[in-house]
Amino acid sequence: MDKILVRWAITVLALLVAAWIVPGIRVSGTAWVAYALMAIILGLVNALVRPVLKLLTCPLILLTLGLFTLVINGLTLWLSARIANALGIGFHVDGFWPAFWGALIVSIVSVFLSAFLKEKE
Repeated sequence: MDKILVRWAITVLALLVAAWIVPGIRVSGTAWVAYALMAIILGLVNALVRPVLKLLTCPLILLTLGLFTLVINGLTLWLSARIANALGIGFHVDGFWPAFWGALIVSIVSVFLSAFLKEKE
């Protein structure tokens, strides 16, 4: 259970950094609530939708030597933001390119924080 909470906190911080850096990502309303709920939604989308997208685009992933995974990450962030908007959570992504760059930043920050926390244990 502790590992799930740590992963959730890392995702919250990564989303915070992405919203701070990428111009097309913004939060309205209570920011911490939006980040916290968006991290849950993003985790669910990554667990349920991302494997299907990777399976369907396997030839493209192989053809681009894995770089198409960045596009899938952007699509999952964009889809998560759309779901958040439908639920009334104030996390907005203005299009594919902000989602792409935001997903790239979320991935980099998550890897960095995960590696940092593993060294401490």
